[in-house]
Amino acid sequence: MSWTPEDLEATLHRLDGRGYKAYRDIEGSYRFPMFTLHIDHVQGDPFAAPSRVRLVVSQDAARFDPTLFATPARNRALADFITRAASTVCDDRSRRTGTGKGGLIAIDRPGQEVLERTSVAVDDSEVEARITVGLPAAGRRILGRRAAEILIDDVPRIVDAALVASNLDAAAVRRHVEAVQDQAFLRDALAQEHLVAFVADGAILPRRSGVDPRPMGEGAIPFEAPPSLRREFTLPNAGPVTGLGVPEGVTLIVGGGYHGKSTLLSAIELGVYDHLPGDGREATVTVKDAVKIRAEDGRSVRGVDISPFITNLPFGTDTRNFSTDDASGSTSQAANIAEALEYGTSLLLIDEDTSATNFMIRDHRMQELVAKEKEPITPFIDKVRHLFDEHGVSTIIVVGGVGDYFDVADTVVMMDAYRPIDVTERAREIARKHAAERTPEGGGSFGHVSARAPIPGSLDPRRGRRPEKVDAKSLTTILFGRTPLDLSAVEQLVSVSQTRAVGDALVLMMKRFMDGRRTIAEALDLLDREFDERGLDALSGRRLGHYARPRRQEIAAALNRLRTLRIEQVG
Repeated sequence: MSWTPEDLEATLHRLDGRGYKAYRDIEGSYRFPMFTLHIDHVQGDPFAAPSRVRLVVSQDAARFDPTLFATPARNRALADFITRAASTVCDDRSRRTGTGKGGLIAIDRPGQEVLERTSVAVDDSEVEARITVGLPAAGRRILGRRAAEILIDDVPRIVDAALVASNLDAAAVRRHVEAVQDQAFLRDALAQEHLVAFVADGAILPRRSGVDPRPMGEGAIPFEAPPSLRREFTLPNAGPVTGLGVPEGVTLIVGGGYHGKSTLLSAIELGVYDHLPGDGREATVTVKDAVKIRAEDGRSVRGVDISPFITNLPFGTDTRNFSTDDASGSTSQAANIAEALEYGTSLLLIDEDTSATNFMIRDHRMQELVAKEKEPITPFIDKVRHLFDEHGVSTIIVVGGVGDYFDVADTVVMMDAYRPIDVTERAREIARKHAAERTPEGGGSFGHVSARAPIPGSLDPRRGRRPEKVDAKSLTTILFGRTPLDLSAVEQLVSVSQTRAVGDALVLMMKRFMDGRRTIAEALDLLDREFDERGLDALSGRRLGHYARPRRQEIAAALNRLRTLRIEQVG
């Protein structure tokens, strides 16, 4: 049943001064002249999470050009643009009225990346925005007249400013949509050109700071590909674009400190996502399944086969089925790679600065001093070529001090004052001139990649007899029942809305897709299919506006770091 705005106003005036729980009387749908207001859930008290509200405008009123949402990429981009427009309205209002929880109006806030979100949905029939409203109170007494101003006067301004095509900058909308479509096209084109990443000429890669992901302004040096590695693509909207094509295989990024090595790798690792126009990385794209790998002292590891890298541990510990509550730098890095291979990747991204030295290299002097039978670690340098030759997995490594990697590299790019130079042939000359004295270790193949099946009961987020509780505390922290889940080393998460989805995805997988026999990869396949068919609403069964879609790689990373996890190898 639908009521009118006048019904809503009358109800709120009647509730004025009553106990806060009486606000629940306003749950329901209200037909305004331009849209329908759905109050889906009213908070139980002034200090609880804000109330959930949906604004639905028919396309007869919204009148968005169907070509703007005709493909998944364009639909995602249009929804993102509308979300940003609505967020601007909410921010402007907050600056005028303050940001206290009572009276707050908010929508999920996007960053530099354009993600699939539940904040806005667009289809042929309607446009829907999902917002939250903090219903005002004096203590625990309803401020009904103030609530009426918010819901009847303030909320409709979001509809006027963001959900009606004629009130938006048409050129900006189209530019946003076309930029995302071009990036999706370019990313899909990488494989057929045998590339794993592409960085466009003119890209601005440096960010303002470690806490401000917007592009650096004055002083930023536009990227310019070396001629030998320059590739050209013709995009559906922007037309021809040139830039650095990173080939499949083993690529080194070298150069002096502060010359842009890690900046380039950071741009590549976030090239799995599309970026908004003006970000500087609009045409910097990477294969969708790329995984950043680093050492992670102290992480939990469960039932992982790390034997390609680590064998013959003291006291006979089985590294083919390795578990620990407190991994070292080398064992954590080995586990991170083994897990990435298990759930699916075609590209590893590694920075020497965040790697365990003894995992990356063992030079000839150390080999002479410590015999191989006394050293359980086979360094990555001796496995990286096998990884590509046998499994088709490429690697991009930032290297600042280990020239022995020249022997295994296909491509070497030197960053010089933020400008890339192809030094592959020079690196090969140096490798021939100064032959490595170290002895390759680890045999003539990569080794086994295991499959594992989680035991469902080990993912139970209930707290004793209390109901399940999963709460994303920050971008990098989830409280899973009583267990804190630390994702600070999962560097390709970019939004707390993704983190929230990761936590609830673990619960969904536990309930629906994990039976003690199904592998992690198989469960993730089913989860991806569920998201593709039902969207992120599958996570809760409710119409929540605070999810952004994570990749399977980040969901699996969270699963593998859950300290309660119990698992069985199945192959």
